[in-house]
Amino acid sequence: MISDHQLLATLNAKFGFSSFRDGQEETVKAVLKHRDTLAVLPTGGGKSLLYQLPGYLLPGCILIVSPLISLMQDQVERLHRSGEKRVLMINSQLTGKSRQQAMRQLPSFKFIFTSPESLTNPDIIQALKKVKISLFVVDEAHCISQWGPDFRPEYLLLSVIRQNLDSPTTLLLTATATPEVRQDIIQKMGLENATVTQVIRSVNRPNIYYAVKRFLSAKEKEQSLIELVSRLAGPGIIYFASRKLASQFAEKLNKKTDKNVAAYHAGIAPLDRYRLQQQFMENQIQLICATSAFGMGIDKEDIRFVIHFHEPANLESYVQEVGRAGRDGQPSLALLLYCPGDEQIQRTLNHIDLPESTLLEAVRNKHQPASVLGDNHELFSFYLKHGYDGKMIIKAFKKRQRNLSSRLEWMAHYINNTKMCRRKMILGYFGEQLEQPQEPCCDITEPTLIQRFEHHNNETINGQQVSTKLDWQERLYQLLNINHDKEN
Repeated sequence: MISDHQLLATLNAKFGFSSFRDGQEETVKAVLKHRDTLAVLPTGGGKSLLYQLPGYLLPGCILIVSPLISLMQDQVERLHRSGEKRVLMINSQLTGKSRQQAMRQLPSFKFIFTSPESLTNPDIIQALKKVKISLFVVDEAHCISQWGPDFRPEYLLLSVIRQNLDSPTTLLLTATATPEVRQDIIQKMGLENATVTQVIRSVNRPNIYYAVKRFLSAKEKEQSLIELVSRLAGPGIIYFASRKLASQFAEKLNKKTDKNVAAYHAGIAPLDRYRLQQQFMENQIQLICATSAFGMGIDKEDIRFVIHFHEPANLESYVQEVGRAGRDGQPSLALLLYCPGDEQIQRTLNHIDLPESTLLEAVRNKHQPASVLGDNHELFSFYLKHGYDGKMIIKAFKKRQRNLSSRLEWMAHYINNTKMCRRKMILGYFGEQLEQPQEPCCDITEPTLIQRFEHHNNETINGQQVSTKLDWQERLYQLLNINHDKEN
């Protein structure tokens, strides 16, 4: 049994902290007691410590399943910088003799990072079976629910993979999950709800100001974005629905504003992506035009704004992405730009043409080649290979389509909402309540920032309260780069 004194001593010795952040201690203690645990902690809440600290107190190795190479690279680099050299990353870039050597030396590593796809390789599984895995970690665990079955279906195999590795204690980490998604994650991992310790903290980020700006046309929206970027101060991220648009707007904003802007998406070479991340971290680049590939693992505290040029697929993704702003606790802006027709982009991205179940059965029985299944033949072949029949595949994908449509409808409610506080709406979606009004909050409760704060300038209430509001006002003026005269 590990004592509280030993726990705090390790926290201080390995991480330099004298106390835990909210939710960390409860999670770490559950893991050390060998309890399967689902931890939903806010973006920037120090989730990597939740498996690294137990790693120094448990025998054997910690296996971390991560969705992105860039996220793995970031964690590996951080561990190396802290002096921890017993770290391995198993992915598509580890090949040939390097992979063979790594597989032979697996017992010498404390932290092993890998992807769901790599864990479908029988050779890797056989090598992992020979080492003691004390903790099986799924980082960004919401992907288990969001990314299957139509994208990266290997996530749906993690339950079987875990069993093949002798069902080690499991830690599921995410920043956003509704009660329904939490249940879905637990169920898809083959765990029992009653035996899983859930450490849930609010998704509320009090320092983020939520706003939606509507336009009549894409051209008007584009012009407004250029003007906004010119006015906004501090580092920022703009999310786009496609790589092409991210690249086009990065080039355009470089020309039309005084900021250093770069595009970041999966179409850029891994080494270039890593270089861009480092330049952004060091403020050599002030603005990133990105797809959703950017952000996981980016621990930059002073991001002052996150803009979505296109409607996100769901509120989970939106909250996850805007949560990358303001990790230093300073006021930050989450702005969504919308014009009619934007929702069609997500509908198109979500749509998959399903073949007839009879055709799927013909491929399954090798009466037809997989190519007859169309552009997504590799995806359907994956399920056929793993024991699904045609009817099961059709049923799973239709259920998924209904899910995606329902989540997109929630995004539409958020965008079209003109009465309910946006923060209250977001918290309600995640099964929470807004305990008390926050200032500043969103464009519904405070449609004009300047007027709202000028009003409080004239109030003669408790000095401390005025001071707090003036502090917010000053910070938001700075955020929006607005010149003003406090005396007027």
